[in-house]
Amino acid sequence: MAIALPSDYPLFLNDLKARIRHAQLKAVLAVNQELIALYWSIGRDILHRQTTERWGTKVIARLSLDLRNAFPDLKGFSRTNLLYMRAFAQAYPEPIVQQPVGQLPWGHNVLLLDKIKDPSQREWYAQAALEHGWSRTILSLQVENRLHERQVQAAKTTNFPDRLPRAQSELAEQTLKDPYIFDFLSLGTQALERDLEHGLVEHITKFLLELGSGFAFVGRQVHLEVGREDFYLDLLFYHMKLRCFVVIDLKTRAFKPEYAGKMNFYLSAVDGILRHPQDAPSIGIILCKDRNRFIAEYALKDINKPMGVAEWQTRLVESLPEGFKGSLPTVEELEAGLSDAEVEGQSSPQD
Repeated sequence: MAIALPSDYPLFLNDLKARIRHAQLKAVLAVNQELIALYWSIGRDILHRQTTERWGTKVIARLSLDLRNAFPDLKGFSRTNLLYMRAFAQAYPEPIVQQPVGQLPWGHNVLLLDKIKDPSQREWYAQAALEHGWSRTILSLQVENRLHERQVQAAKTTNFPDRLPRAQSELAEQTLKDPYIFDFLSLGTQALERDLEHGLVEHITKFLLELGSGFAFVGRQVHLEVGREDFYLDLLFYHMKLRCFVVIDLKTRAFKPEYAGKMNFYLSAVDGILRHPQDAPSIGIILCKDRNRFIAEYALKDINKPMGVAEWQTRLVESLPEGFKGSLPTVEELEAGLSDAEVEGQSSPQD
């Protein structure tokens, strides 16, 4: 039976929603400013040491490795990102907290560093991005379409106010979902599942190694750099019998078709970056908590690379060389391993 609500209830609810969104935005934007300030300060210190102590690229690579080992949950310390921090500090010698770039997400700043060399133009686009709430995609399009050149005369008579983007703007929405923010804070939807994911990763790693089917552990959260962007593999093994890499993408949710496309990209990247000429093509395994058999089948139907979903391995098995179809875990073994991991994940903290 429907509950009789007060007549002003819809207005009250809308007001609460607006206040919650406003509070969310203020909190995330404040954290974003802290993150950008941190990146600027790291870049400044690297720049100083490269100038005074002749630090080379090998030192930056070592620094990246040490920081990622110290903070495995933070994905902002790749060698590429450290070099961007250095370029960021070089482009903005003065502290950036009060500057427009200090209020933009890191991805926006990287885009501006990549695409625009003139400092005054970078400042113009940063101001415009804040004023209009541009997402990174829109900002990129505006730069490519040379908006600054087309509007520079009008811009001379306009003072863009230094204000926060509206809650409904694309920039605000993107900032609320920014992965660097959530990793920096260890907050958000990803972080809420992090403990469960870590437990599953450890369990699956141990489970596969104990099968004795030829799995050799390579690493977890294995970093790949493609097109100057950073990607991380949940688990990477090398299979001694199949003579190939095995990429495992772990999902705590039900299988979605886009997971297959992501795995296809991972396999291409591993084959292009890590695979030795004598290795066989890499294999992908998507481990999901649940799956719809028909969705998984259609998602894998026209993909040429050998991959499979843990509970639906038809294409994975069919794609293997005839003599090696028994070299990977069976569907039943994988399901049993996932079931055990789920039980462990539900244990109390004292366990």
